[in-house]
Amino acid sequence: MEKIVFTGNEGDALEFYVIEKTTLGGVDYMLVTESESEDGEAYVLKDLSKTEEAEGVYAIVDDENELEAVGQVFKSLLEDVDLIG
Repeated sequence: MEKIVFTGNEGDALEFYVIEKTTLGGVDYMLVTESESEDGEAYVLKDLSKTEEAEGVYAIVDDENELEAVGQVFKSLLEDVDLIG
């Protein structure tokens, strides 16, 4: 599983494991978890980067409608994984 490191708002390092990536409506999303174990909590991250930016900018998706739509895509991509919302 791919491991990525983000820099938080306060400069702290946040490590996540990428479960899956997808694009919906021209926007990139990642399903990530803090743990490699199967029972870890998962988050959906949305790419907010502008094309001219050298580094990616991601935010946790908290809009319920957007989360539901992206969640359905991840569910179809990960048939063997139970996503509880």
